[in-house]
Amino acid sequence: MERPELSIAVQRAPDEVVIQLAGEIDVLTVNELSTVVHELLVDEQPNRIVLDMSGVNFCDSQGLGTLVVLSRKAQHAQVVLALANVGDFLMRVLDITGLRSALMISSHS
Repeated sequence: MERPELSIAVQRAPDEVVIQLAGEIDVLTVNELSTVVHELLVDEQPNRIVLDMSGVNFCDSQGLGTLVVLSRKAQHAQVVLALANVGDFLMRVLDITGLRSALMISSHS
């Protein structure tokens, strides 16, 4: 099995956590991303979690579904989950799939 290519770096600020993502969000890497976000929601409960998508070069349907699920989980925990630095390709995919409205897209950098 191919090694998942997604690097996840967590940066904490007083009222938010920024998760810097680089690589591919797909069937091989979504579990790792889910685990990181889930642990933050359970253990730290920041006001806001920002997924910095600037380094993401691929996102498959599993990745998109996971982003929506994580967004709902965060909402349930009363935490804002926002995507920042969403590239043109991903924005197009979100538009085509109708998921753009299901996710909070931030201009926060």
